[in-house]
Amino acid sequence: MNKEDNELKKNLAQIERLVSDEDEELESELKSTLRPKTFSEYIGQETLKEKMLISIEAAKKRNGTIDHILLYGSPGLGKTTLAGVIANEMGVNIKITSGPVLERSGDLAAILTSLEEQDILFIDEIHRLNTSVEEILYPAMEDQELDIIIGKGPSARSIRIELPNFTLIGATTRAGLLSSPLRDRFGVTHRMEYYTNEEIKTIILHGAKILGVKIEEDGAEILASRSRGTPRIANKLLKRVRDYCETRGNGVIDKETSINALGLLGIDERGLDDLDRSIITSIIDNYGGGPVGIGTLSLLLGEDKRTLEEVYEPFLVKIGYLKRTNRGRVVTEKAYRHFKRGYYGNLLCDLD
Repeated sequence: MNKEDNELKKNLAQIERLVSDEDEELESELKSTLRPKTFSEYIGQETLKEKMLISIEAAKKRNGTIDHILLYGSPGLGKTTLAGVIANEMGVNIKITSGPVLERSGDLAAILTSLEEQDILFIDEIHRLNTSVEEILYPAMEDQELDIIIGKGPSARSIRIELPNFTLIGATTRAGLLSSPLRDRFGVTHRMEYYTNEEIKTIILHGAKILGVKIEEDGAEILASRSRGTPRIANKLLKRVRDYCETRGNGVIDKETSINALGLLGIDERGLDDLDRSIITSIIDNYGGGPVGIGTLSLLLGEDKRTLEEVYEPFLVKIGYLKRTNRGRVVTEKAYRHFKRGYYGNLLCDLD
């Protein structure tokens, strides 16, 4: 083995240790008690669950792998959790990483070469993969082969490594940013939907049972109505209301306790927090309701553009408070009414 081969092996080993540390942290989160482990525990996303159950059953019968899966949708809808459920149902290992972590082609090569037969590789924020890293995925996904270039210039040579059969599960909040060649290599592509209040209520009641906190139906309903249709937010609010209940309440999460706790957290009856309100009121007060560009809004609020686009705007658009246009963001009449603002053409006034 020459000097270049030794250097490559050393670099791959260092990368693998770094990625493994990240995997352990993410897998620890995946094993959190509030996360479902099987499809029988997984609430919501019924269409996708049916697709996956069919694929898993067929894969088990032929002792093979399931098709590569692309999941897209807003943050907190359960993409990582679902990947863990699929791995549990298949009875295989899962390795978890994210697009920004895979900076070089060797980063991905280290993970791919550590996979075992039928393992699942989960890549979060897959739309943020570098082009050079993404190109390594093409033969790996189609032919289970990995091509590595060693050296530079005339002395460069290619090494082909056979990979075991594996399943790639990619997750993204920005499906439109994926290149066509990568998107076309996924056998299953599914959009994660927001959850209904009833589904969120079921998740909250289940979470309260696991956390050992007493909760009444009306208290769970208040939490569900303000969770933005997102399990991650629901579980976060449940934990905060539990803390309030234990220190300022009577030990039971009822309607009054939920309302008081969420009011203290700045969560209103539509699930809007301080930044949501700042987005809407800033556009109204500074730009007459819009349109205003995302860059300008980012500077005005002091928030990252990606955070505004991927975390906050989808919900505001969903509930009809904000419109995205070619010229920028525009506040709707529905939002004016929620914030007790009158809207008469270009004339704005406060409503009593």
